[in-house]
Amino acid sequence: MSTTQMPRADAVNEAGGRAYALSPRHALAQLAATGTLNGVFYATGQDQLDTILRLAGEVGDNSYLAKLALYARERAFMKDMPAALLLLLSRRDPALFRRAFPRVVDNGRMLRTLFKMLRSGNFGRRGLSHALQRAFQRWLNEASVGALLSASIGNDPSLRDVLRMARPTPPDNARRALFGFLTGKPVESWAPAVPDDLPEQVKDLAAYRRAETEDEQVAILARLRCRWDLLADAARGPAVWKGIARQMGAQALRMNLNTLVRHGVLDDPEMLDYVVARLADEDEVRRARQFPYQYLAAFLNADGAVPAAVRNALERAAEVACGNVPVLPGPVVIGVDVSGSMSSAITGTRGRVTASKMRCVDVAALFAIAVLRRNPGSVVVPFDTQAHPFAVEPGESVLAVARRLATFGGGGTDCSIPLAVANANLGGRPFAGCVLLSDSESWVGTGRSGATGVLAEWEKFRGHLLALHAGRLDPKLVCIDLQPYVTAQAPDREDVLNVGGFSDAVFEVVAGFLRDDGRGLVEAVEAVEL
Repeated sequence: MSTTQMPRADAVNEAGGRAYALSPRHALAQLAATGTLNGVFYATGQDQLDTILRLAGEVGDNSYLAKLALYARERAFMKDMPAALLLLLSRRDPALFRRAFPRVVDNGRMLRTLFKMLRSGNFGRRGLSHALQRAFQRWLNEASVGALLSASIGNDPSLRDVLRMARPTPPDNARRALFGFLTGKPVESWAPAVPDDLPEQVKDLAAYRRAETEDEQVAILARLRCRWDLLADAARGPAVWKGIARQMGAQALRMNLNTLVRHGVLDDPEMLDYVVARLADEDEVRRARQFPYQYLAAFLNADGAVPAAVRNALERAAEVACGNVPVLPGPVVIGVDVSGSMSSAITGTRGRVTASKMRCVDVAALFAIAVLRRNPGSVVVPFDTQAHPFAVEPGESVLAVARRLATFGGGGTDCSIPLAVANANLGGRPFAGCVLLSDSESWVGTGRSGATGVLAEWEKFRGHLLALHAGRLDPKLVCIDLQPYVTAQAPDREDVLNVGGFSDAVFEVVAGFLRDDGRGLVEAVEAVEL
């Protein structure tokens, strides 16, 4: 395609550069897969919410909103965005809301997130409508005892707040006593229920909290199964903490290493071996479909007292987790944005509080190395307004490579750089395409005839590959956006995919697109079954 035939950029991105506007459906999906309603480099949480409300009005298709809520929760593993979409559905289509509710609100934390959003007043009401109240009541009456106990962890709002507003009618005395216990009401107000009506699990938890000695708590732990954070505040010593650690899943262990250190769990050689074995269990890593960046998060958050054996286990687990990244149809050029805006937290900030130590550049680096590991022959190009020389050292671990890759740059953004490097230096190699990992806020460098620099360099790259490998290659450009913005550096078309997010769902969409399944992000959402 000549430069005069390339579509002109029709939007300006948040950084002030040329861009292409995503369609309302695509933009809403982009926000749903990346947005946390926290502040990001170029937008506040309120900006994101205002954009969501506007786009949802433009989309108009309630079925699409329901499918997007399910995609955001079940595939992208988001919390705030699916809750926001569900609240929109509660006003626009109560029938679809009822169908989507149990799949979006799949645990107590999601119930409380939905309740908090409702009380914010941003969705047209602060109280429970009939449809919302019935949905809350159904969840509270049908949830397992363990799910309700887990839901009681945390405040703002607390489960007590939810119960007071939802006002569920208990189906029996066991549930009536449980609600009384969870809301802290005096026992006499539970009538006709009495303490003996409490489920055994709750009786054991209450006994554990009342226990005066370490030995008593250890004995109760032998029969008590509940989330570790319900037990932590009342734990009376190291022996109890060791028992708690043995009840934690691998993910809880990974996320609470500093807590285990603080309570002396890892001072015990037997417990240290146990934790190391759980973290690095290859079968468990594969079954859990954990991605490498989650182990980097644990590595970054681990304080200096975490033993080297545990750190090594995290590195081994990250290598195994690379196997959860799909094999692409061939080697690709991998552009990793290391510009200044990529130093912001991947989940944004709440006021002045950073929601995560994981930065956008950390996730981009891990994704890049995971793709490289699974697709030999690929080339990684770190960039800001220039390309940075980079090579993987023999025997270097995934986490070590990612940490080194994330130290580059910090300047402006020119997303065309990796393609320009490939055009100048890698012309004869049979690439399946290019993968750009960025926040897509390119503002330095422009293409001719009003196109973006990315599109201009992509046309040159693709044209050269087709000329050299006609009939054997169908190169594709994949732009993975890690932040909740609504423009792109190349327009959607048969050879260009724009996809947002930082979960395994991204790789599934990417792999399918490169295999010519004809599905982009919007199509992936529309394929969700209600």
